[in-house]
Amino acid sequence: MNKPLILITNDDGHDAPGIEVLTRLMMQLGDVVVVAPDGARSAQSNALTVTHPIRFKKAEQREGLLRYICTGTPTDCVKLALNEIVDHKPDLIVAGINHGSNSAINVLYSGTMGAVLEGCENGILSIGFSINNHSLEADFSIFEKFVLQIATEALKNGLPHGTCLNVNAPVGEIAGIRVARQCDGRWTKEYAKRTDPRGGSYFWLTGYFENHEPEAEDTDEWAVDHGYISVVPTKIDLTAYQALDIVRNWNL
Repeated sequence: MNKPLILITNDDGHDAPGIEVLTRLMMQLGDVVVVAPDGARSAQSNALTVTHPIRFKKAEQREGLLRYICTGTPTDCVKLALNEIVDHKPDLIVAGINHGSNSAINVLYSGTMGAVLEGCENGILSIGFSINNHSLEADFSIFEKFVLQIATEALKNGLPHGTCLNVNAPVGEIAGIRVARQCDGRWTKEYAKRTDPRGGSYFWLTGYFENHEPEAEDTDEWAVDHGYISVVPTKIDLTAYQALDIVRNWNL
């Protein structure tokens, strides 16, 4: 039987430890094509490169693995792979393993999840994997068996149309897996103001996440904070169906 074709990308760059781990794991499940950015592209969301050309080059080819480096964003990587690199539709797209959590509102900013949503838009089973640790020395070893378990179950069972998975792991020992919803929260105090040698102001993006429902045990933030892997089914349809009748009743 033909092996599944698995496309991998990330937003931390082609040489990040997380994508190396994910590539090794996915090669246990199928034939792998990696198309990853040539450097960090964090917080790119679904950004596309439209002001200059995109290039990619082959970096490695061996049995079961093709690896390319791309000058674009994570979403560019997926688009280029589907249009120019793979000869048939992948069975699975995975992104990560991201260095840093993409739970709660971070799903909207994440380049990792931008790539996943692009795969989902193309009708491909897609999963984003992240760990709540920004360090390049992050230990993925405890997470690895769960990555394989989740990817295997997804390949076996599939997902509803327009649905992908946002998977986030805690640091350290893992208590298990919890299927959760996206936490309600926002970032505050998002910029640190500094002064340059000439007296001008400049800003570094920083901030603090404010959880609006810290006691809710069904959210991804609660799960990760309590040692669980959160698995959030995420949709590309942003329609607020519960608000349709409300807006219809306006004087429009």
